[in-house]
Amino acid sequence: MSRIEAASDAVLTEAGAHLRAGRLVAFPTETVYGLGADATNDDAVASIFEAKGRPRFNPLIVHVSDLAAAVALVKFDDRARKLASTFWPGPLTLVLPRREDCGLSLLVSAGLDSVAVRVPAHPVAQGLLRAVARPVAAPSANRSGAISPTEAEHVAESLGERVSLVVDGGACTVGLESTVVDLTGPQPAILRPGAVTREEVAAVLGCAVIEGGGDPAAPKSPGQLLSHYAPDRPVRLGATDKQPGEALLGFGGTAGADLDLSPDGSLREAAAHLFAYLRRLDRAPFTGIAVAPVPDDGLGRAINDRLQRAAAPR
Repeated sequence: MSRIEAASDAVLTEAGAHLRAGRLVAFPTETVYGLGADATNDDAVASIFEAKGRPRFNPLIVHVSDLAAAVALVKFDDRARKLASTFWPGPLTLVLPRREDCGLSLLVSAGLDSVAVRVPAHPVAQGLLRAVARPVAAPSANRSGAISPTEAEHVAESLGERVSLVVDGGACTVGLESTVVDLTGPQPAILRPGAVTREEVAAVLGCAVIEGGGDPAAPKSPGQLLSHYAPDRPVRLGATDKQPGEALLGFGGTAGADLDLSPDGSLREAAAHLFAYLRRLDRAPFTGIAVAPVPDDGLGRAINDRLQRAAAPR
C-alpha cells in the first residue's frame, strides 16, 4: 500500500522534495485526488502514464498556484482572463495555446499545441504547489478508466506502491473532476462538464458556449474517453428497481436503494458522494450496479456524464 500522511507543513515540504526528485505524489484538490509529477520533467510525467496505465494520447492537466504562473505556460486572451478572474482558484480547467518557451514536458500535451491548466482551490494543493515551486501535472490518482478517488485511501487501494507519498487532506468537497473549457478556437467549448456549469461560463463570457464535441480517439483534455470512471462491475442507468445481484444507487429518496447519492435531491451532495458510493457498491455480494435517474440540468449534467462513461462498453 502507498504511504499515507496527514497534511502538515513538514509533509508538504517532503512532498515537494519528492516531486522535484521526479517521484509521484498524490494530493487532494477540491475536485478529486490528483497523481502529481513535475510537469517539466519528461521522466516524471512518463511515470504518471506508467503508474495509471494511461494511454499516451490522453493529455494531462497542469496545476499551478496562481494566474501569473499559468500565464508563463499558456497564451491568455480576454476570454481566458475573464474566466480565470471569476473561477480561479477553483474547479475550472482552461485549454489554451502552449507557449513555446513554457518548459513543460511535451508528454503533458500528448503532442498537441495546447495545454490544460488549472489553479486548484484546496489549501493542501496550494501548499504543495508552493512547496514544489514548479507546475505539477496531475490526473486523477487512480488506474486509468477506473473510479476517481475522493479520499486518500482510494488512492492507496488503486495505485498501491506506485506512489511515493499520498498527502491526506480529507474527503474532496466537490467530488467530480473540474470543468474543462477549450478556448483554442473562436467558439468556447465545454470538453468536460463539472461544478462550473455551461450557463455560468456563458454568463461570464457573454456568448454562447457549446458542450461536447471533440474526438474521443484524440482528446484535447482528460475525461473525453468513451469508457471512463468505471467500476469493475457493470453499471445500468435509469434504474427504478434492482435486478437479482445488483446494488441500487439511488437519488432523491429512491425506494430500496442500497445507497442514496442525496436523499434530499441535492445535486451538489450527489456529486460529492458519486465516486465514493460507486466504490462502496463495487464489491461482493453485488454483481452489478443499478443507478437511479439523476436530473440532467446544471451539475446534474456533469454527474450524468460520469455515469454514462462508467456504463459505456469496455
